[in-house]
Amino acid sequence: MNFRKLKKQKKIASATDKPKYIYAKYSYRVKAFITDMFMIYAPILYLIAYVIMNGKDDFQSSQLAPLFGVTLYGLIYALLLSQFGQTPGKKAYDMKVVDDKSAEKISFVRAVLRFIAFLFTATTLLGLFLPFYRKDKKALHDLISGTIVVIEKK
Repeated sequence: MNFRKLKKQKKIASATDKPKYIYAKYSYRVKAFITDMFMIYAPILYLIAYVIMNGKDDFQSSQLAPLFGVTLYGLIYALLLSQFGQTPGKKAYDMKVVDDKSAEKISFVRAVLRFIAFLFTATTLLGLFLPFYRKDKKALHDLISGTIVVIEKK
């Protein structure tokens, strides 16, 4: 085959390829995060403050209580992502977190890594603005963990 024929075949093949994923909008991701905070994290904090401890004053004076709450939220978050590929907030907006290469669900360890990377990303704020500059809408924690948030096909 000569070079021109190969180049023409490559153009035809690339023109007929459809995108593998429909990337989730960043605004939906933020809304899903807020929903998760109200549905998962707020009840955890309430239980720690009023059931385990003696009220908000004890909770606020404790250094371990917020750490325990974030740890418990992270484990629940990772469990939901590894089992179902979505949290309640992501389910409300028809999104799924999948591996960026195989589009399969991620493992529990990888979901924990993604959560830890999210905590780092959220504290720096730099990684949260990254999706505005990328076509695949990946934030820094998605790049670190090798995941992508896509719209679930029905």
